[in-house]
Amino acid sequence: MNAIPDDLHRYLAHPGLEPLWEAVRRKLERDRLAVRGHVSIALDENGASRLSGLLAEPISAGRVRVSLAALDHALRSSAAAAGLVSVTAQVTGHAMVDRVAARDAARATWAEVWTRVDQMLEKAGLATCGWAQEYVAGLRRSGLLTRAGPDSAMAAVDQAGTVLATVAAVEPTGDRWPEPRWELAELAARCLGDAHGLDEGRLAGLLVLRAVAAAHGVPAPESAAARRDLWARVGVLPDLVSGTVLVWELRPPGGDAWSAMMRSRADLGLVTHLTMQELRLADVPPAGPGDLVHVCENPQVLQAAARAGVPRSLICLSGNPAGAGTTLIRRLCAGSAVVRYHGDFDWPGVAIARRVYAMGAVPWRMAASDYEEAVMAGPRVPRLAGEPGTTPWDPGLAAAMAHHDIAVHEETVLPVLLSDLQTPG
Repeated sequence: MNAIPDDLHRYLAHPGLEPLWEAVRRKLERDRLAVRGHVSIALDENGASRLSGLLAEPISAGRVRVSLAALDHALRSSAAAAGLVSVTAQVTGHAMVDRVAARDAARATWAEVWTRVDQMLEKAGLATCGWAQEYVAGLRRSGLLTRAGPDSAMAAVDQAGTVLATVAAVEPTGDRWPEPRWELAELAARCLGDAHGLDEGRLAGLLVLRAVAAAHGVPAPESAAARRDLWARVGVLPDLVSGTVLVWELRPPGGDAWSAMMRSRADLGLVTHLTMQELRLADVPPAGPGDLVHVCENPQVLQAAARAGVPRSLICLSGNPAGAGTTLIRRLCAGSAVVRYHGDFDWPGVAIARRVYAMGAVPWRMAASDYEEAVMAGPRVPRLAGEPGTTPWDPGLAAAMAHHDIAVHEETVLPVLLSDLQTPG
């Protein structure tokens, strides 16, 4: 593009002509840069005078209708020796954009992105799952891919497809979650060639987790805890050390160093945080056959038990059991220990209980009669929230909860639980 002579550039770029160039630019970019039609603008005396000089015809201040073809002809005949598109770009300081073509190209690019999403599900063998359509619709609504841009989106979608095909068992298996098979970094290195490729916030990992959430009928994760929970549903451990399970008075019977250490901590009256790393290294029975181990959901229960110095073993899952809690409970049940679980009487608590019982645990004061007694004894708040669920260990419990519509959290029945734990054994 030939540069407009400086004198002419100053003449055309005068503030009085700004309305002209703004209107011309908008029209050209809407019309695929075709020089046709007119623009209607309001000009002051300076603008009208300069336009008069350019078009060689009298122009009065006020509302003016300008032919783009006439303006193009005048510019080509002037010292600019260039057409309207070139001159508009130079005067406004920005290259002209065929916005129609740009929109068409963007549509084609994003169509390719969404085709890749479909291919991702096909590659993982998930395209025919009942949740697949809503998964794609949810991605569209979220703007997750749009914010990333098409190039990053396509790369992440391809990566997510590889991960989903590898973990395979995305489809829910009720309350039976798989044993941990992968560490997150190990899975990322294997699938993506980058051990950090599925780290917190990485788009590929978010796409995988949204698929897992859709498969299990739970909301897309909005917290780090929710993301860890979803990885666990497909046998993936985000890490081995940050997630722990709390234990009190756990006395493994073995003669190994770890079992001896745990007994020493129990003798000292110490609560222990067991990590997944420790449980993997100490692959020994954490209790003997027939030993009774209680499990609670809320750390306040274990704290109260420790403060009271109860003689019974107690494990706290701190909500939904993560990798460490799941591994410990399964190992206890596999060793024929008697594992009794108590949780909250609310719908999320019922869902956790189903999971824990599916691992081999048995109910601990989780019957309909226990709920009824707690409701009668305590304040009738708060209301139940969440999606109602079944209570296979006592179908009457779900019916009673639906009837009363009252949540009973573990802390409110603490005296009863501590009484059970005070019994030596």
